[in-house]
Amino acid sequence: MNQANILDTPNVYAALLSKSDEIGFTMPSDMYIGTFLKTLVASKPAGRFLELGTGMGLSLAWMLEGMDSASKLISVDNDMDLIQIATSFFGTDERLQLICADGEDWIVQNQEEKFDLVFADAWPGKYSLLEETLDLIKVGGFYVIDDMTEQPNWPEGHSTYVASLVDKLERRQDFTITKMDWSTGVIVAVKTK
Repeated sequence: MNQANILDTPNVYAALLSKSDEIGFTMPSDMYIGTFLKTLVASKPAGRFLELGTGMGLSLAWMLEGMDSASKLISVDNDMDLIQIATSFFGTDERLQLICADGEDWIVQNQEEKFDLVFADAWPGKYSLLEETLDLIKVGGFYVIDDMTEQPNWPEGHSTYVASLVDKLERRQDFTITKMDWSTGVIVAVKTK
């Protein structure tokens, strides 16, 4: 098996990578997490999905690629420049709602929402407001995080936050988790009750 033989890369992916280089974006999502997210969202027809941390829209491109026509995706980022870039690539897709907001504020203000998958790729929903974010997930829904193995762009001391987060997830009784030393280090959790 050759995991690097990735099929059906989103049409906009190369242009998104080029734009990332152009603006010096240093936190792009890995292609492997993208294809993994595409597979997970494809398992939820007419699903509701949430991405915390739009960034350049690399993961967003994969998620949209895996979604059916009845699915909906909300992607939240606090950087208006990044939201505008994502809008320039995906703004005509009616399944997508791009929101420029502080992630913590958005999570707190939307506790009534329920999602089939939450991809937490920002501080909020991962290292802050974890409980509130996990409350957003439906039973049978996925919580996905990446960058769990040491990355070159980690600030000093970040590994302490990662270890604490992993410990919190391992202790939960309402999620089944799998830790994968793959891609940038991935944890996928499924809500069981």
